[in-house]
Amino acid sequence: MVQLPKVNDLGFFEIRLESIGGLGANLAGKMLAEAGVVGSGLHGVSFSSYGSEKKGSPVKAHIRFCMPDTLIRDTTPIERPHIVGVFHEALYKTVNVTSGIKEDSLVLVNSEKTPKVLMERMGLAGGKIAVIDATGIALEERNRVNMAMLGALFRLCDFLDPEKMKDVIRKSLEKKYPSSVDPALRTFQRGYDEVKFENFAFPEGYTLPEPKRWDIPVLGYDTQPIGGVVVHPGNSVLKDLSISRAGMMPHLAEDKCIHCAACDNVCPDFCFVWEEKEDKKGRPQMFLQGIDYQYCKGCLKCVEACPTDALSSEREQDGYGEAHRTPHPFSLVHRL
Repeated sequence: MVQLPKVNDLGFFEIRLESIGGLGANLAGKMLAEAGVVGSGLHGVSFSSYGSEKKGSPVKAHIRFCMPDTLIRDTTPIERPHIVGVFHEALYKTVNVTSGIKEDSLVLVNSEKTPKVLMERMGLAGGKIAVIDATGIALEERNRVNMAMLGALFRLCDFLDPEKMKDVIRKSLEKKYPSSVDPALRTFQRGYDEVKFENFAFPEGYTLPEPKRWDIPVLGYDTQPIGGVVVHPGNSVLKDLSISRAGMMPHLAEDKCIHCAACDNVCPDFCFVWEEKEDKKGRPQMFLQGIDYQYCKGCLKCVEACPTDALSSEREQDGYGEAHRTPHPFSLVHRL
């Protein structure tokens, strides 16, 4: 019988996965819990919390483990996790992904950056930071990000048997998706082997903040704005959609563009910026200036629609796509 390395006052070892819809965090949480129960003889439970069920929406998956002599009667969201798995690096810009971490908590992030850079960007004063380029591995193996993240999580949870997880992967995929079994196993193993982690000491006397239960203000009869104005509209004009990209994004080769607007016709979020100029004959025409990546979800419909290969699919280099941003000063003004 395995022993859990540490538990809270209720006897639970708790893991919280921070993700967006479409990256498979919900399934990863279920498979993680199943591997702990079936493979290690633990008691476990997994459940998720999310808003609108669509790709790009923030998702949280909660996993609890305990020894067989402890009953799980707590199904509340995890506020004090031992491990946090962040499936999309840019999430920390809009969601408090590290809320409730303790001094001995471990934060795993899907990123190409070093643990030190991520610690600074997420505003952490210290702690144990682990990094795995899950997106890169998934793209190379033609598989899902969640399999690489699961591999890294199993490396960090040494009380779990990775071989049992491979059995769960086979069981979950071999009937409906037999061709996906081998890529999933390779992706899982690479996540297990390639995760890197580093421990940073907290400053002397530093106290971690208390967990925040809500990411946005709670609006009720006494706190809502006059007239019941919706202050968090679900549209791309006021929201940054960069967190919904899953590794690939469109890149514009201006010398190949014929300004036909085929890309703009299929773009669901009006990411393309146009400017009226005169053509060679002196007639007014709209010319494509570039892509506003802040509002791009990475659906790549524009790449499929482009008739001249002016748009191509490339790996995103940063959460906001600075590596591909054109010099044009895109702003909200250009979109209105």
